[in-house]
Amino acid sequence: MEAPDLDYLNVLNAIREVSRYKGFNMGKKLLIDFLKGDRANKSVKRNYLHKIKYFGSLARRENEIEQMVDRLLLNGLILQRPMERNSFSKVLELTQKGQLEISDPTLYKKKLSFNFKETETQITSQDKEKFKKFKKFLGNFNPEQKKAVTSENSHILAVAGAGSGKTSVLTKRIEFLVTKCKVDPKKILAITFTRKARTEMKSRLSKVEGLEGVSIETFNSFSEKHLRKHSEHFYGREMRVISFGEKIAVVKNALGNLARTTDDAVQTYFSPAQRRSKTSEQLAFVFVNDCFFIRDHFKALGKKITRASFFSTNVVNSESTQLVFNVCREIEDYLSEHGVRDFTDQIVDAVALFKNNKELIPNFEHVLVDEYQDVNSAQIELLDLLKPPNLFCVGDPRQSIFGWRGSDISHILEFEEKYPAAEVVTLTKNYRSAKSIVDLMNSSIRNMGIADIESQIEGTNNLGIYELGNEKKEFEFIINTIVERHPSESIFVLARTNKQLNELSEELELHGISHGVRSDERRAKPVKHDSRITLATIHAIKGLEADVVFVMGCSSQNFPCKASEHPIIDMIKSDEYDKDEEERRLFYVALSRAKTQLYLTHTSVKPTHFITEPMLEIIEANRTQHQPAPKNSVSKAPRRIRAFSKPSSGDLTMALKQWRIVMCRERSVPAYRILNNRSIEELAHKAPASIEELENIHGLGPAKISEYGQEIINILNSRGAPA
Repeated sequence: MEAPDLDYLNVLNAIREVSRYKGFNMGKKLLIDFLKGDRANKSVKRNYLHKIKYFGSLARRENEIEQMVDRLLLNGLILQRPMERNSFSKVLELTQKGQLEISDPTLYKKKLSFNFKETETQITSQDKEKFKKFKKFLGNFNPEQKKAVTSENSHILAVAGAGSGKTSVLTKRIEFLVTKCKVDPKKILAITFTRKARTEMKSRLSKVEGLEGVSIETFNSFSEKHLRKHSEHFYGREMRVISFGEKIAVVKNALGNLARTTDDAVQTYFSPAQRRSKTSEQLAFVFVNDCFFIRDHFKALGKKITRASFFSTNVVNSESTQLVFNVCREIEDYLSEHGVRDFTDQIVDAVALFKNNKELIPNFEHVLVDEYQDVNSAQIELLDLLKPPNLFCVGDPRQSIFGWRGSDISHILEFEEKYPAAEVVTLTKNYRSAKSIVDLMNSSIRNMGIADIESQIEGTNNLGIYELGNEKKEFEFIINTIVERHPSESIFVLARTNKQLNELSEELELHGISHGVRSDERRAKPVKHDSRITLATIHAIKGLEADVVFVMGCSSQNFPCKASEHPIIDMIKSDEYDKDEEERRLFYVALSRAKTQLYLTHTSVKPTHFITEPMLEIIEANRTQHQPAPKNSVSKAPRRIRAFSKPSSGDLTMALKQWRIVMCRERSVPAYRILNNRSIEELAHKAPASIEELENIHGLGPAKISEYGQEIINILNSRGAPA
């Protein structure tokens, strides 16, 4: 296991030391210069900051330090606040959580968990004999899929990459257990996460004779079934599940008791920026859901909502939190008084039922769990109580994106620790996406250390990244590309936030283009069955696929998403998962929805750091087959599109590439570490004449300019200006 990267502690210590010894807080730019050891910074000179410990303590590029700072902001270790005399300027300061991190580092422990032990699946001679025996039954399944279906190990984890056929494997294993191993179908329980997945699995299994007795449930439906069966035994009275309509009424009544209205609550709870991203109705639904979620969160922890438990170290005592605290207490009183339970009650109460009444625990020989990367602690506790002799779990750590909802990626990462004799089967063959798209997906999460997946689909002209002048031009580009290039394929347009979807939806309606909208909220515009175009948040589209996918807003503003849509939830759960890593996985999920064509778009705002240099190399390698942009898509060719075109001077390009080859050999590093192709093409096209002008070239930061700048200028000057 590689040593943990603790450089982020230098950032925290730098903020603390400067504040302690100079009595002021630094802005982001000054902090970065301080950590780099830049004595030319006027504030460094004026305040003698170079004499303070941690000055020059990070030998990193500016963008790397900035990403580190953003990660600490995202995870609540530092915060930005306006300066007292200049509200437009912001300074950084440690939070209480950040102070604790210095003395007891925990963030790196989360990072270490990604050193996932994943080995190549071994297909033994016995396996091959078994495959031969069941050749007709297993059909066209690949060897790894066959092993997952037929393995006799009592505990199996199938790490199923995107598009690897996990649902087919899961249902085929159930069929194998019943028809080939003669397991009683009534002794099999399959657990999915959504009602849609449950319905799909039921549909697939209904086509096979003899599988009628298999129990197919969600965690909630399974728990509810047993709570209803033993309701009076456990609660002492009849109980029912609360509907969403009743939730709205309960919150409205609670606000009335507090002399508040729903509109008033929305104004208090959400910031102006958050209010701009949704309609009033959507905001009201989010407020209702958040209040119940917080109540459920405390229920899952076995805590009552008291002032002491609620106003913890991560929650600021503000008007907003006071409001939510009071509403949550009213909710708790209502549920108790009226004999009503919520979704979290279903699982938590089922766990309590089985703990106190072991004789009521159902006896299953085989339990199969889908989407295992999304399980939370209560669901794991339920599985542990069922204690089946055979447990089969399917999941993908790369697609763990619900930490904010309580999911814990550590359960899938630590499966082998919990079950030392377990067999891990890796399904790495992707049957969904073209090779260049899969290559891009793999590169996007290389830091997780998980085996690459392999596309089984060849193809060219599959990738494009486009910089547009503003959001309006971004919408125009997407609309024109859909109309001109993709008149018949299925299409997803994915965004990180609802605000982008709402605005694009209005534009599509103005153009008379039929479409549907899927979002995280309960009251979204429904997807029409005859609509081939779907606008969606990435969370809402997980598990689905389309021929063509646009991921819009690929900027530093949206990935990672810094604007919270669930303010109090984020504060309460801020120490439970690494938000930056989850946002990176969310970006991966967006890329992995595309089958044949993937477009990444962003405005002139800086692109997200989730699009790395190696990813740009992959996109550029695909550029030779890239088609020109649709006509009239933007008023001016965006910079990234221009970068894909033929350079103005072939001589300059050739000279720079020859120089790069020499540098690669001398330093034993890959080409993109010296200069990537896009940088070379911009250099050839723009022919900067001085070191200062190199700063305008993509991919040339201070470190590269310092090391290679003069040599590059010499090459450009010796060859003359481009034609």
